[in-house]
Amino acid sequence: MAPIGTTLFLILVHIWFYALLFISNECKAVRPAPKFPAILVFGDSTVDTGNNNYLNTSFKGNHYPYGQDFPGHVTTGRFSNGKLVPDFLASMLNIKETVPPFLDPSLSDNDLVTGVSFASGGSGFDDITGAVGGIIPFSKQVEYFKRYIVRVQGIVGEKEAKKLISSAVIVICAGTNDFGFNFYDLPTRRLEFNISGYQDFLQNKLHKFIEELYELGCRRMTIAGLPPVGCLPIQMTAKFERPHDRRCIEEENLDALVYNKKLARLLPTIQSLLPRSKIVYADVYEPITDMIDNPQNFGFVETKRGCCGTGSVEAGPFCNALTAVCDNALEYLFWDGIHPSEAAYEYISKYLEKNVVPQLLDYNNKS
Repeated sequence: MAPIGTTLFLILVHIWFYALLFISNECKAVRPAPKFPAILVFGDSTVDTGNNNYLNTSFKGNHYPYGQDFPGHVTTGRFSNGKLVPDFLASMLNIKETVPPFLDPSLSDNDLVTGVSFASGGSGFDDITGAVGGIIPFSKQVEYFKRYIVRVQGIVGEKEAKKLISSAVIVICAGTNDFGFNFYDLPTRRLEFNISGYQDFLQNKLHKFIEELYELGCRRMTIAGLPPVGCLPIQMTAKFERPHDRRCIEEENLDALVYNKKLARLLPTIQSLLPRSKIVYADVYEPITDMIDNPQNFGFVETKRGCCGTGSVEAGPFCNALTAVCDNALEYLFWDGIHPSEAAYEYISKYLEKNVVPQLLDYNNKS
């Protein structure tokens, strides 16, 4: 016969084991299911999670101080100090914590079926945007998406792949580079269009891309408008000669507002032409303007310069290990001369979670 002490110990061990098992099962039971099976991302550097790492281009964010606040403090190719909007949205939607780039050769099957980013820093809707920089134009991103479909079909089968893509949330974010590279700073397209004509030209391009994605099976899409372009640090630097004379360029911001109003009117029309689609406008102008006008509400102390270097022009290769950075990136709206900080991206994501995601989930209210 075992001693009473030993028997009591074994009883307690069994109670402890089954208690842990019960708690574990309960935790699994209450864990929210993903709101969408996957997230698929197209666009520019604000949503490029590392595709430019695998391109012959100098415009990369795969070096310090980029990624200094990313989990593990690793540089991933994201053009910020940490996560981007697709990462935060994927987490908020219970899909996964981060969205990998499609060109990463080490992607697992789970990485693929839960979604990737096809975006490329420096790209735009206009084919000439960033053409000399070796980046992925939007038309090529769609071609990569076709390859993605084939790979997913090989994992889950053709029927399940079709179901997954039709239920996935599609994020499209581009346009800022088109105006910066082709109209304001390097006025290539200004020789051909006035501002209204170029806005319409880009939105016609976008319309065609949406139709292409629809033909490939995409049904739930959110398309971001322009930010207040005239408030980007690099735009203020390009406009004003005196370093201390830094204020938003109202003309460029007005152009962005007009573009956004056109886009908000266009998308319902496109949706009405594509049966069983849900195409939602994502306003990023308002949350960024709110952060600029009311920085104290978000913990920001600097909204006109980036955290990296002087904060006026540095981006990509010019924000590097030899460049000084601010003491606290949480206090900066912008990380470098072009891109928002992780803190700003998180606030934008919360705004989208509140104002855009419910519209995408309201799939019964479809055309």
